[in-house]
Amino acid sequence: MRPDYPLRTERLVLRPYEPADLDDFHATRSRPEVYRYLFADHLEDRAAAEEALHQKMTQTELTEEGQWLVLAAYWPEVHRVVGDVVLKWLSEEHRQGEIGYVFNPEFHGKGLAREAAQQMLKIGFDDLGLHRITAVCDPRNEPSWRLMERLGMRREAHHRHNELYKGEWCDAFIYALLADERA
Repeated sequence: MRPDYPLRTERLVLRPYEPADLDDFHATRSRPEVYRYLFADHLEDRAAAEEALHQKMTQTELTEEGQWLVLAAYWPEVHRVVGDVVLKWLSEEHRQGEIGYVFNPEFHGKGLAREAAQQMLKIGFDDLGLHRITAVCDPRNEPSWRLMERLGMRREAHHRHNELYKGEWCDAFIYALLADERA
């Protein structure tokens, strides 16, 4: 499954990353606060950001389970990539997927992540034929789980001390949406 790029939401253009996106990608991924609740460290070094960007540039289609579709969220109004959204194909047999999103804090609170995540749900349900799509976040990341709720996702679980992360045991909220629950 390869979307017909570019995809458009009300304000965003969703498309594969391009080499010219490095400055915007690095501007987001070099911020420690962006990685506060992610399972990786920020990409302070520009060379590391470039390497990560090149990896994301290869994730443009889903042909088998286990793969990630990664799309840059370009906002024409500001002429910048303001974040990205992902869809992971978890299981072909059980028709399961997972979405995620990372946006530059400069653009939080504008509904852009919601627009982009809604498009990923549409791809998962309508194009890939998924039955269930999940999303996971640290309970301390309230903006993330509030977004999941605005997307119509339901909290299914609270895993306590789920994983050791950056020297501390962290909890995880698991949210999900079924195809027949979509608004």
